[in-house]
Amino acid sequence: MQKEYKQCLVLRADLRLSKGKTAVQAAHASVLSYNLATTRERRKWKEQGQKKVVLKVSGLEEIYRLRDEAVRLGLPSAVVEDAGLTEVPPGTVTAVGIGPASAEEIDKVTKDLELL
Repeated sequence: MQKEYKQCLVLRADLRLSKGKTAVQAAHASVLSYNLATTRERRKWKEQGQKKVVLKVSGLEEIYRLRDEAVRLGLPSAVVEDAGLTEVPPGTVTAVGIGPASAEEIDKVTKDLELL
């Protein structure tokens, strides 16, 4: 059986971002964590249709907890800090991207989170 690959984009629900701002932060998380994935992980993920799952957490501490757990497991992960040009102050952490990587490994970090 072929290993499934995916990417999870996790956003902070407490910031109450507009739909557009939320979409942009998810896109930033996707690109940043993609750039940290291995060439093999990227290729496998692309071959399988680039599955993405968008999840939410209640605040900043959870973002860092997820990132730390992902790093501990060797998963590509990146925290998004906003430039502060529109809805939030500069440097506000809005999201974390995890993967692309093995869905089984990512699930160890994200399995208890709710969909956005």
